[in-house]
Amino acid sequence: MMQECTGTGGIVISLSVVFDKAIQDFNKAAQLIKGKPDETEPDGLPNAKNIPTSTLQSNIWYHLGLAYFLKADYKKAKKTYEECLKVSKNPDMYVATVNWMYITLRKLNRNKEAKKLLDTIKPDMELLESGDYLKILLLYGQQADFADPFKEIENNSTLSSATYGFGLGNYLLLQGRKEDAKKVFQKVLSGNQWSSFGFIAAEAELARMK
Repeated sequence: MMQECTGTGGIVISLSVVFDKAIQDFNKAAQLIKGKPDETEPDGLPNAKNIPTSTLQSNIWYHLGLAYFLKADYKKAKKTYEECLKVSKNPDMYVATVNWMYITLRKLNRNKEAKKLLDTIKPDMELLESGDYLKILLLYGQQADFADPFKEIENNSTLSSATYGFGLGNYLLLQGRKEDAKKVFQKVLSGNQWSSFGFIAAEAELARMK
């Protein structure tokens, strides 16, 4: 059973129920955009150049894929991220989507496909806001030269620490270092970035590890 979390007002909510509701909503959204042209969708905080990097359709597919991933429904997550890649037209959205698609393929033991996808990622990609995902992907491909990757999550109160922390934990899992991965996920959860994807993914992964 998926772990429970405490929502506003002290209400205990099953994460599984939350993900199911998200999947229902995003599937409805996917039906509504079918056959329609894509459009830029300013979302979240503006980046340094105040240039939106996501679109209506990429956001729908991206978050639907994430919901499936968090539910450990990796086959559906894969199909969804394939749709997301079709509308990930700029480097930022592409890197963000590849990050979750790569993990999904590894969960499915489709390692050759994962390697081929990872090979499309280059260290010198010009990004506006997906730098943390690029660092994670370079770590997966062992192209990163971090003296101590654990130092990247020493300050666990930042969005970057949660994002990179989940990536580092997942990297350790792929290396068979389950106990180290667990410690990293716990470090992420001891921070305050509860609404970030990295935090939520670390929470879900820890629940499955138990």
